[in-house]
Amino acid sequence: MHALGLTSAQEATQVAEWAAQFPEVKAELEAIEKGLEVYAMDHAIQPSANTRKIIFNKLLNKEEVKKVALVRSISPAWKYAAAASILLLLGSVYFNMSYYNKFKEADTALQNSRQELITARDELKVMSSDMDVVKNKYSQAVSLNGQEAAPEAAAKIFWMKNTGEVYIDPSNLPEAPAGKQYQLWAFVDGKPVDGGMIITTKENKDYHIQKMKSFGRAEAFAVTLETAGGNPQPKGDLYVMGKL
Repeated sequence: MHALGLTSAQEATQVAEWAAQFPEVKAELEAIEKGLEVYAMDHAIQPSANTRKIIFNKLLNKEEVKKVALVRSISPAWKYAAAASILLLLGSVYFNMSYYNKFKEADTALQNSRQELITARDELKVMSSDMDVVKNKYSQAVSLNGQEAAPEAAAKIFWMKNTGEVYIDPSNLPEAPAGKQYQLWAFVDGKPVDGGMIITTKENKDYHIQKMKSFGRAEAFAVTLETAGGNPQPKGDLYVMGKL
């Protein structure tokens, strides 16, 4: 607008002050002014002889001369305002983009924190459940010791004397090979009875106390390594065993 001379005197003064204060604004406005001049020269239309005659005659008329004198010239000050507006716009875009990126980073960090909190809450819930089993006044712990197939292996049974419920902590069993799974057995009247498949993960630290099948009574417990899914009778190697 300033480059086209459409500003008020106050606005033109403000733009001039900006140009005096900021060399880059002055340079930009000068470039805009030059561009407008080049555009005007490139698109100028040569008037016809008749048109030139009419204009010349009007200029001879004093009243017309006065009217022409009232037309304001295009002030170069608006060029500074246009450049300043462009700079302000670019600055605003940069500012908004910068804070948008910071917002996205903060939002990602918040989502990660929420996920970590959910994971920690779930782990705490599992730990609390494990402690309820261990601390139960009816819980009788039975240590299962490593056998010939795995002398260093170990596990622990928690048998609830009041309900016959059975829980196992398999955290010290070796990682089961692909296609294999540990199976619990309870010896009732000297015979092995299926106690259920033990769920394990690739890392022992992820093992937790698991509820198995219930037994009203049992003399001992054992764990064998069977084909994934288990067998009706033990066929695999005996890993751990312990008497109640």
